[in-house]
Amino acid sequence: MVNLKKKDKVVVISGKDKGKKGEVREVFPDENRVVVTGVNIISKHEKPKKDKPGGIVKKEAPIHISNVMLVCSKCGKPSRVGIKIEGGERVRICKKCGEIII
Repeated sequence: MVNLKKKDKVVVISGKDKGKKGEVREVFPDENRVVVTGVNIISKHEKPKKDKPGGIVKKEAPIHISNVMLVCSKCGKPSRVGIKIEGGERVRICKKCGEIII
């Protein structure tokens, strides 16, 4: 189950970009992957198009969801995400401080 959404702040906990922080740009729940700004940069060779010149382009590639951890907006620390039901709705909570993640 994917507990991350677009515009969440995350930190990379393993891999070549360990320790980097960024914002989730895109989520692929079927593949359990997310695209994070400034993380997992790859070089891609692209052909020229009508509106774009070709060449080597640097872009962010998806990273597995198990390699990132959500940063709590209240306490500012990376933490696991819990689910709590409040008022008939499911809300995400920080496992460290117990606050609702917005």
